[in-house]
Amino acid sequence: MSTFLGMPHAPRGVGQLREQEPFPDAARKALADDQLRHNLGHATATIRGKRARVVAEVADWEQLRRAGEAVKAATLARLDEHLLRLEERVTANGGTVHWARDAVEANRIVTGLVRDTGATEVVKVKSMATQEIGLNEALAAAGITAVETDLAELIVQLGDDRPSHILVPAIHRNRTEIRDIFLRRMPGVDPALTDEPRQLAMAARAHLRAKFLTARVAVSGANFAVAETGTVAVVESEGNGRMCLTLPETLITVMGIEKVVPAWTDLEVFLQLLPRSSTGERMNPYTSTWTGVTPGDGPQRFHLVLVDNGRTAVLADAAGRSALHCIRCSACLNVCPVYERTGGHAYGSVYPGPIGAILSPQLTGVEDNASLPYASTLCGACYDVCPVRIDIPSILVHLRGERVDHRARGPVPSAEAVAMAAAAWVMARPRRFRLAELALRLGRLLGRGGRIRRLPPPLSAWTAARDLPVPPSRTFRQWWRASGRPEEGSR
Repeated sequence: MSTFLGMPHAPRGVGQLREQEPFPDAARKALADDQLRHNLGHATATIRGKRARVVAEVADWEQLRRAGEAVKAATLARLDEHLLRLEERVTANGGTVHWARDAVEANRIVTGLVRDTGATEVVKVKSMATQEIGLNEALAAAGITAVETDLAELIVQLGDDRPSHILVPAIHRNRTEIRDIFLRRMPGVDPALTDEPRQLAMAARAHLRAKFLTARVAVSGANFAVAETGTVAVVESEGNGRMCLTLPETLITVMGIEKVVPAWTDLEVFLQLLPRSSTGERMNPYTSTWTGVTPGDGPQRFHLVLVDNGRTAVLADAAGRSALHCIRCSACLNVCPVYERTGGHAYGSVYPGPIGAILSPQLTGVEDNASLPYASTLCGACYDVCPVRIDIPSILVHLRGERVDHRARGPVPSAEAVAMAAAAWVMARPRRFRLAELALRLGRLLGRGGRIRRLPPPLSAWTAARDLPVPPSRTFRQWWRASGRPEEGSR
């Protein structure tokens, strides 16, 4: 077993979590794409409506949320014990457990396991953890092809694209775009394929069925793992996961260490919360569980790779650790006004939306995803719908504070720090303040229609994103005198 559980915290995560482009720049490009905004608006509104209807059916929904929150908090408080118990039970049931400190180690372990089987192709169940560590790219570098079997993930893969949603990775694509991708990249597809959903699904099914029947190795993620029995669970809606989990000879599961729950009774809570919050369903169409290896039934070799990749660093932060409660339902994305207008690609990280804005910076360090904590209006809608009550707005404010503190410790003060220091100096003396008021009033010459829309650098950083009201025609002190109120010190 790796020794990272005995450390205060393991190193920050690596992989595909780092912000590729500052969010404001990426968001500006996304906002200019009318088709993207239409696709996102339609899809998120549909999912929100479905979720609201099925949640309203549950009289004790708030109690369920609080139960989920409590289970996650209690589990993280004794995470090392539960993980060791999980390892013990998986091993006792014929499986093998591997411990990976980061993405590099996890990819090396999985690549080695696939090579040992002699396979050059693996089928994959949709998995955020494998996206996080960049497993597909690592396998490709080793000459191994990873075939995504989730329909949306397959669309993304065939389109040389990136997922933009936790639950619906191809949410930014419409049916016509999907048909064009299939015609261009899917071997043997009927040239007369239309964009009718059933035809698209049947084309994908025929393509994937051949992969399922020939695959010797499958790679999966895990929604949950039960420590008391060593059972791993995957929930999905299409049945592709069950094909991957039962047909191949070897199954390799890559799991973030926070996915463990102590007992089956805890799993009961999450299997009620997750489907309603994610797909707007009362229960998942396919809930697959397996415990080690069963002779003559299913994969005969099972490997569980437990990945830290920055999670113990998050656990060490009392203000931010509840981000690890996340069960990847994506409810926060579907209600977020920022995500609905920009989509997931603007976040530049595997985890988009509100949860990505707090999780990615914590896993890799705030400086690697410096703009993400600001990708929010702090409206609180994400907290209201989170099935495990993660207070995302509070963590966003906490991370913004960390960012400011980090910059304040730098050798060169930021422009914001210089501006605040200058403002403090001006406001410290009445004479300085009066002179500043006079200078500001000259700003009226720059206004058009009561707004200042463009200023020279460095003030252009403000007007590039927003307008500035022109200064009033008279100062507060002038208004005070004109109103006949006594001057300070006259009484």
